[in-house]
Amino acid sequence: MSWYKNLSFTQKMLFAMLFGAIVGIFINNLVSFDVFIDKYLSYGLFDIVGKIFINSLKMLVVPLVFCSIAVGVSSLRNISLVGRIGVKSLIIYLITTAIAISLALLASIIIKPGNGLKIESSSEFIAKEAPSLSSVITSIIPSNPILAMTEGNMLQIIFFAIVLGVSITLSGTKGDVFRKGLESINSVMMSMVSIIMKIAPIGVFCLIAKTFATQGIQMIIPLASYFFTVMFVLFLHVLLSYSFLLKFVANVSPFVFIKKMRTAIVFAFSTASSNATIPVTLNTVQKRLGVDKAIASFTVPFGATINMDGTAIMQGVATVFIASVYAVDLTILDYLSVILTATLASIGTAGVPGVGLIMLTMVLTQVGLPVEGVALIIGIDRLLDMMRTSVNITGDSMVSILTSKSEKCFDEKIFLDPKAGLDK
Repeated sequence: MSWYKNLSFTQKMLFAMLFGAIVGIFINNLVSFDVFIDKYLSYGLFDIVGKIFINSLKMLVVPLVFCSIAVGVSSLRNISLVGRIGVKSLIIYLITTAIAISLALLASIIIKPGNGLKIESSSEFIAKEAPSLSSVITSIIPSNPILAMTEGNMLQIIFFAIVLGVSITLSGTKGDVFRKGLESINSVMMSMVSIIMKIAPIGVFCLIAKTFATQGIQMIIPLASYFFTVMFVLFLHVLLSYSFLLKFVANVSPFVFIKKMRTAIVFAFSTASSNATIPVTLNTVQKRLGVDKAIASFTVPFGATINMDGTAIMQGVATVFIASVYAVDLTILDYLSVILTATLASIGTAGVPGVGLIMLTMVLTQVGLPVEGVALIIGIDRLLDMMRTSVNITGDSMVSILTSKSEKCFDEKIFLDPKAGLDK
C-alpha cells in the first residue's frame, strides 16, 4: 500500500470516491441474491461509517462558523466595511443564482427533457410548506441565540455572530480579550478539521458506496434526459458563468481556481451538504485561494446558507421536465416567475441534503404544475443532490474571491502557489 501513501490528499479522495462507486454498483447487483449484504453492508457498515463522518463534520460547523465570523468581523475594525461586504456578497449570490436558473430553463427548452415521455411513478411525495419571504426576514434575528446554535439555524447564527463582532470592535481594548478567546477557539476548531481530514477518504468511500449500492445506476435510464440535462447545465454554469466572472471581473485564472477546489468539490459531492462542507470550504478559500480570513469567514458560511446555484439549476430543468410529462405549456411569464421564485427561495434555505425538493414544490406551485410531479424524480435526486452541492460550494468560493478582490485584500501569491495550504 506504499503507492496509496504516496498519493496526494486530493488523489486519495478521488480514489475513495471511484472505488466506492465500483463497490456500490457491484453490491447493488448482488442485493437480489443476498439480502445479508444489503442489510449489513449497505444499511449497516457503510451507513454507520458514513453517518459518523458526516456528523463529525457537522459537529464543527456551528462553533467554527460562529467563531470565524465573530473574529472576522471584529478584525475588520471598520463597521461600514461589514455592511459593504454583506451587500456585495448578497448581490453577487443572487445574480449567479438568477443566471443559473436562466441557463437551466434555456437549456431545457432547447433539449426538451421528458418530451414524449410518460412515467408511472410508484413514489409518493408529500410537500412541505416552504417558508414565506416575510417569515425568513423576521426569523433572521434569534430570540434565543443558544437555541439557534442548538438547532443549527445558520442565518440566526450568522446574524448573532456579526452583531457580536461589531460589539467587540466598539468595546475597544476591553473587547480584545474576548476576541483573543474566540481566536483561540477558532484555531482549535481548525485543528479538529485537520484531524477529521485524516479519516476523510474512508468516510467518502462509505458514503459513495452506500449511495450506489442502494440507488444503482439503472434508475437513471428512464429519466436519462432529465438527469443528463441537469448534469450538463451544472457543468456549463461552472465553466461559463464562474469562469467569466473569475477571468473578467476578478482577473484570476479559472483553471487554477478549479484545480485548487478539487478537494472541497469531492467533499461536497460525498456529503451532499453545503453546511457540512463549510470547514473544508473555509480552509480551502483561506489557505489555498488566498482570500482574506476576515472576508472568507463571512462569505463562506453566508454562501452555504443562501447560495443555491446548483439547486436552482435542478429546479429549472425539473420544472420544464414535469411540465412536459404532464403536457402543460409554460408561458414566458411562467418562466420569469420560476426565475424570480427560485432566486428568492434560495435565501434562508438550509444547506442540507434534499432541501432542493422542498424548494421545487414552491416553484411548481407558483406556475400551477402538480406537486406530485416531484415523485417522478425522487429516485435519482440523491445523485443530482451530490452534484449540485459541489456547484454550490464552488460558487461560494468564487464569490469569496470576487469580494476579497473588490476590497483589495486578496493574496494572489497564495492563489498562484500550487503548494499553498497543503500539508507538508
